[in-house]
Order: sequence, then structure tokens, then C-alpha cells
Amino acid sequence: MTDPLWSSLVQSFDSYIKRESDIKLIEKAYFLAKEKHEGQMRKSGEPYITHPVAVAKVIADLHGGPATIIAALLHDTVEDTALSLKDVENGFGLDIAQLVDGVTKIGKLSFNQKVSQADNHQKMLLAMAKDIRVILIKIADRLHNVRTLESMTPEKQYKIATETLEIYAPLAHRLGIFRIKAELEDRSLRYTDPPMYYRVSNMIQAKKAEREASIDQVISNIKLLFEASELINFEIKGRIKNIFSIYKKMVRDEKQFEDIYDLLAVRIIVDRVETCYQALGIIHANFTPIPRRFKDYIAVPKPNMYQSLHTTVLSDDGTLFEVQIRTPEMDQIAEYGIAAHWAYKENKTYSKEREQFEIAQKLKWYGELLKMSEDSDETSASAEEFVGTIKGDILDANVYVFTPKGEVIELPKGSTPIDFAYRIHTDIGNKMVGAIVNNRIVTLDYELDTGDIVSVKINKNSQGPSEDWLKIAKSQHARHKIKGFLNKLNRDSLIQMGKDALDRELVANKVTEPQLDDTFVKKHFEKNMITNVPDMLLEIGKGNLSPKTVVNKFLGLEVDPQVLLQRQMEKAAKQLTTHSETGVVIEGLTSPQLKLANCCLPIPGDPIIGYVTKNSGIVIHATFCPNCRQFEENRLIEAFWSTEVTRKYATWIKLVGGAKTTLLSEVVNTVNASQISIAEVNAMTTSSLEMIIKIKVSVNNSAQLQTLMVNLRKISEIYSVERDFKWD
Repeated sequence: MTDPLWSSLVQSFDSYIKRESDIKLIEKAYFLAKEKHEGQMRKSGEPYITHPVAVAKVIADLHGGPATIIAALLHDTVEDTALSLKDVENGFGLDIAQLVDGVTKIGKLSFNQKVSQADNHQKMLLAMAKDIRVILIKIADRLHNVRTLESMTPEKQYKIATETLEIYAPLAHRLGIFRIKAELEDRSLRYTDPPMYYRVSNMIQAKKAEREASIDQVISNIKLLFEASELINFEIKGRIKNIFSIYKKMVRDEKQFEDIYDLLAVRIIVDRVETCYQALGIIHANFTPIPRRFKDYIAVPKPNMYQSLHTTVLSDDGTLFEVQIRTPEMDQIAEYGIAAHWAYKENKTYSKEREQFEIAQKLKWYGELLKMSEDSDETSASAEEFVGTIKGDILDANVYVFTPKGEVIELPKGSTPIDFAYRIHTDIGNKMVGAIVNNRIVTLDYELDTGDIVSVKINKNSQGPSEDWLKIAKSQHARHKIKGFLNKLNRDSLIQMGKDALDRELVANKVTEPQLDDTFVKKHFEKNMITNVPDMLLEIGKGNLSPKTVVNKFLGLEVDPQVLLQRQMEKAAKQLTTHSETGVVIEGLTSPQLKLANCCLPIPGDPIIGYVTKNSGIVIHATFCPNCRQFEENRLIEAFWSTEVTRKYATWIKLVGGAKTTLLSEVVNTVNASQISIAEVNAMTTSSLEMIIKIKVSVNNSAQLQTLMVNLRKISEIYSVERDFKWD
């Protein structure tokens, strides 16, 4: 007896799958799925087997191969029945087992409330990136699920419909499968915004007959024009735009239904590319073109491979309609997208690796998704950041700009030159100092628009992005790269601070060429979770580890607890003899005559030493001051900073940057924002068009100074920031 469900499935693929062995394997999969799902029912009351068959039919409609149809039939068996992946592999081969496994893993993710939705979506997208067929099966699975949503609870309906609009419909769009995309959108809208869905649907139905008559009249007129121009081999179709596209215009653009003028669309299919432009000329010669509504997607295809000429025109009776002109090959791509490339061919051996490579070449966004999946184990990005990047930068990207060489770069709406630079390469973004759009210099916050030609100015000496860039960048990709750079910059700055402090302590203890390696660090500081030299320097820079402790360990000086207590008592006593003006303690002197050296301008945190002059009392120098090398050793005296210093200390900072007119004001604003007083500022521009700024500031200590220097390095166009001394 003939199985009607099997017969209907055969009818969906018998036009292109002819090999008997393929049909037998599909039949085997069908009856295995039917057996395993025996007794299982869907919420609608139908036997469960109707679902995998419906999914397989969608795949067949896309001309999927036998392996993909089989995987569609078996996609719920491993999860919902006693069938194992090993059983699938033994019965149908490794390729089909891997496809079933990919779809099964995605199916496990969606409804676990203990795991964040972002984490689920991340895993789903990464799983789908491994094989394009997994994406297509999952889209087909989702299509049948939204077709049968009426049997679900309202909560489930809303959740599935929302997820469909956020993930699956955009995926179908990015793959160019517009037929499925439109159905996913329309059916989901019915559950996410029922009042608007029925409002738009009713308005379309109310004027359906009138609009169909208008389309028929337009088609008839165009046919007569083409025949009069001796244009042959053409086909003309008409359609009314889908509910969701009209809904978007009403909500996004705040338009009334009556104000949406391109509800009608006419599709003209001709045999050759040249004929497309010939047909366009006839249309424009006989109808009134609407300004700024012509788009040439043949010369510049959309990133999902879509090609067509688009124009909107006005007929003599006042009817506005959109015209799309394309070849049959372009029409296939417009309907089926990447599936037209992926479609099963009887005598072609399927290679997943070759298909992945070819599709990544044709769909740049898919190549990016592949790269993100490969990098996912190495990146520190959270699931929220990952999904934000996919949804914001890939699924919702809709601004297309050009490099000077004509390469199309796809960006999210609202993107700036910063987003463009980081999309080209991370190093380009990090070294960016300016941008040119359409041969005009623009600011970094300039909003890019489709068709812009963008080039980036870089400077190899640039200090990299500043935190302000995070407020400008639109794409998650650029923001993630900027955050990574700033995190590394802050770490590197703290490590350098730690190294400087340790070097000063080593010099003070007359230690030359110390052998401080990871072995030394592990031996002495592993109990503190410090296992290598960079981490040790980082902890010194943070103030969590004293450089004196490190040097004592190196010298083998273990401090007895009693000795440590005695030192602390002595230190407390020294605070009583602090010189009030300098904040410096000279042991044994109650009222010393002290002053801070002008050559090095020491500040708390710098290691210091006193030099007894003949006429000016004791001058306090930083121990790293070169002038100290010239002093007579018997005139040097030990000096310390008080632990209760309350005054401010002057010191100089030298900055080198590009000759930007606003650079000085940006530097001053940064210092002011740090609540640090400025005593003096000098600026000059060199013959090499670099600006040198010397600024005298008043700070509490070296830690505050280092924080300020880190912030100054974040200013765009600043190449270097260092403390400035007057050695001569």
C-alpha cells in the first residue's frame, strides 16, 4: 500500500534527484524516522513524522541534496527517540551523522532558562558556522514551526516569533533566500505585534483587487512597449509587497499606509545583462522616474549575491510602482540566494570543505562568521558581545561603502570611519589618525552612508585609540577591538610603572644586571599567585607588591618579624620630623633646611636622596637623577617621603603628537578632567609637522602622574608621553 506522506515527499525532489541509490537512501531515512517517531504527536495533534517531512520538503524546494534531505528527516530522532548518532553514522555515513549532530545541538539550546539567551544564540551560531547545510536545515525547521505556531501557548508563540525575527529571518535574508525570509517575517509578526499585523493585512486585502488590476495594467503597458521596441525573450511578473516590509516602513519611518508609495512591484526577467539596461531605458523613456530611487545592484551586487536593477516610476494614471530588472540566473539567486549555488547537481561530488570555501568567498559575512567561530576559543568576548556582533554587525548590516580600490565594505547603520578602519584590519584601526570620505577630510564621528568612498589616514607612531572612540564606534567588532587595545595599554603601562619602580630600587641598592627570571618569581611569589616576571611587575605597578620586597628576596635578605616591627616604629617616629614644606624626612634632623631639586623635581613615589650643599642646605634629588653621579659620596644623606604628605608637587610632562589644531586643547581638557592643576604650558610645531607640548602639572604622587600619562596617551594624534627633566 502506498504511503501518502512518502509519496508527497518524493514529488518534492523527483524533478532533480534521479539516481536510484539516492532515492533508496532517502526512503530508508523516511521509514526509520517514521518508526522512531511512532506514537509521538505534535501540539497540533498531527503525527510527529509530519514535521521532519515538512522540513525535508522545504530543503527539497531549495534543491538540497540527498544528504541534507536525509538529515532533515532524522534531525529530531537523536534528541527525541532511542536512535543514537552512532546508529545514524552506521546507517547513513559520517557526513549525515555530523549534520544531524549539528542540528541536534542547536535544538538543545533554546529553552533552558538557567542559561542566558545570548549564550544559547552564540552556541547556535557557532554550530551553524561549521556547515552551511546546518543553517539551511535549521531555517527550514523554524519555517515549519512558525507555520504551526497556532497550537502553542501565547508565551511560546511570542518567544519563538521574536527569536525568528531576531535570528532566523535575518539569516535567511543574509543567505538571500527571500521567499523564506518574507514568510518567516509575516508569520512571526502575527504573534509579536498582532494589532499591527491584522491592521496591515486588512488594508492590503481591502485594496487587493484594485492593486492587482493596477499591476495587470502596468504589465500590459510594459509588454506593448517592449514589443514595439523589438525586445524579445522577456517575462514580466507583478506582486504586492509582503506585510512585514510594509509594517517596517510604517513603524520605522512613521508613515501611514496611504503614504507608502511603492507597495506594487513589477519584476522583468530578460535573457542577458545588456538587455537589462535596454529594458531600463525603455521604462525610463515612457514612465516618470522618481529621483534617487534608481539602484544598480548588477554593477554592485548586494553582499548576499543579489543582483538586479531597481527603479521606482510613476505611470500616467498616477500609480507609483517599483521595477526590478534581472536575468533568469539573477532571478534564481533572488529567490533562493546561496541555496541556488548550493543546489544539488546529479553528477557533482559534494565536498563540504569546498562548499564552505566557495560560499565564504561569495558571502563575506559568512566568511566573517567562520572566522569568529575559529577564534571563539581564543577571544575573551562575552556571549553578549559575540551575539551583539553577529546581530548588529552581520545580520543587521545595511550600509555599503567602498575602499579606494572599489571593494565593498558592509557596516551597520550609523557606522563611522572608525568602524570602517577596524573592519579592514585591526592594525589599521589602531594606527588611524584621520579619514577621507568622497575626497573630503571628515571627523572620526562622521556617519557613513551607502556609496561613500572611504580611505583611512594612519600614522605608525600613533599611540592608538582612546576611550572616546568607544562613544563613536557603532559596530560591536570595532568596540571589542578598541577595548582590547585599551586593556592591554593599561596593563602595559602598569608593568612599565612596576619596572621603573623596581629599577630605581635596584639602583638604590647598587644592584647591577640582576637575574630576575620566572624561576626566581615562582620560587618567592608563587604563593601570592605570581608566577612570571610580567605579572610581578604588574603587581608592583598596582602597588600590591613592594619593589623593596623583591630586591630583598634577590639579595637574600629575609626580614625578621621583630625587625619589621622595629622599622615600622622607627618609620612612625620619622613622621614626627617631616619637613613641612617638602614632605621629606631626614632621619635625626628635626628642622632641616630642605628644598627639592629643580633638575629632577622629585615627587612622592620617586626614590630620593639628600645632598648637603655648602650654602643651600640639603637638596633632595631623585636617585635616578644623573646629577647624583657627580656628588661627593660623603655629602649624601638618606631621605624618605613622609607617609602623610598632603601638599602638591610640580613636575613636567613632555608630549609629542601630530600638528592637529585642537590637540593642545584636548591635552588641557584631559588634564583638567583628571582634576590636576596646570602651572605652565609650552607648545611648538617642528619642521616635520609634529607638535611638542611641555606641560607643568601639580600632582600628589607618582601614581597620580602615571594615571594622567596613561590618559594622555589615549588622545588621538598623541605619539608619545613621558616625564620631562632638566638634566643640564
